[in-house]
Amino acid sequence: MPTATTSTTAAFFDLDGTLLTVNSARLWVRRERRLGRISRANVARAGLFLAGYHLGVLDMERALRAALSTVRGVHEDEIREATRVWWRDEVRAHVAPGARAVLERHRARGDRLVLLTSSSRYASEMACEEFGLEAALCQRYEVRDGCFTGEPLHPICFGAGKIEAAEAWAQANGVDLDRSAFFSDSITDVPMLERVGSAYAVHPDFRLARHARRRGWPVLDWR
Repeated sequence: MPTATTSTTAAFFDLDGTLLTVNSARLWVRRERRLGRISRANVARAGLFLAGYHLGVLDMERALRAALSTVRGVHEDEIREATRVWWRDEVRAHVAPGARAVLERHRARGDRLVLLTSSSRYASEMACEEFGLEAALCQRYEVRDGCFTGEPLHPICFGAGKIEAAEAWAQANGVDLDRSAFFSDSITDVPMLERVGSAYAVHPDFRLARHARRRGWPVLDWR
């Protein structure tokens, strides 16, 4: 195991509401409905899950299973290509203007730049390409014979699950989380914000803003 003298540092970044000014899941749901791929009932259910996310009361595994039921049996390559088009046409316009300068500062310092998000592997691939990130810790889905089974893979990259993902990656890559940073907008990321040495609330929801003030964390606005 790497010692403290050989360890490096990383800057972890949430995606929705942080590197992006929007929740990309909402954009995806709207697109799928517009293309006739999901029903109004699916849209309504997604809206309830998104509300639960913002309130910090979401059962993420249940939400993932509901979302994945709409792509069960669909080939992974189809979703990857659809995500590429969606990112280009609908997501890129919502990149937070101030995010790139912060990324470049951490890059210049030698920090490893890592996406840490509940978003899908496919959205995360696009984010890594967009922002020049070296790794993505994100939500992954079970695929068999090239097609989605409808099951999420563990750990669920949400809440405390982000710590599990980050600690495993840090150990494998000689990164000291106690000297690393995390940027997020959401109260659901408090466990990981508490885990790193430097926590930053980026245009936070009201509960994270209140928590950040109590903890003395910087509150940033990249919009």
